Amino acid sequence: MIRAGEFFAAHEELEDAWRAAEPAERDFLQGLVHVAVAWYQAGRGNRVGCERQLEKARRRLAPYAPAHRGVDIAALLVQLETAAKTVEAGSLELTPPVL
Repeated sequence: MIRAGEFFAAHEELEDAWRAAEPAERDFLQGLVHVAVAWYQAGRGNRVGCERQLEKARRRLAPYAPAHRGVDIAALLVQLETAAKTVEAGSLELTPPVL
C-alpha cells in the first residue's frame, strides 16, 4: 500500500500487524507505520506532523539496518533523511518512498 501511495490505508493495515506482532518485530512495523503517516501528513499539508513522523520512523527503523524482512532499511533511512531535508527547506512535495 505504501508502494501504491495509499498511505492512510497502509497505516491502518500496518497498525493491525504491529499490535499483533512479536515484541522483536514491533519497532520495525511501527517504524513503517510512521513512514506511511509521514507521507500522509505531507499530503495533507501538515508540516509539523510530517516532521515528527519522519523522526519517529528513523528512530524506530535504524536498529534494523541494513535490511530486515525484505526491506532495504539502509536505503529507506536515506529516503527519510532526504524527505526531512525537503520538509526543513519548506516543501511537502516528497518523493514517494521506495520499499
